[in-house]
Amino acid sequence: MRGIPSFYRAVRAEMGKVTWPEFPDVRRATIAIIVFVLLLGLFIWLLDVALQGLLVRVIPSLFSRS
Repeated sequence: MRGIPSFYRAVRAEMGKVTWPEFPDVRRATIAIIVFVLLLGLFIWLLDVALQGLLVRVIPSLFSRS
């Protein structure tokens, strides 16, 4: 049990050495991530709609008797 408190003391000491980003950097990165996720979602949605339209036309022709 002696190792757990010393582990947390070491973690606390290391966390004090970390250089944390400034708020404007965090805000800029957050906005970039949100924009990227929205654009990726839009791309996936458009791809889904296009493939659905294609499959709706192709699948019935596979089973028609003409």
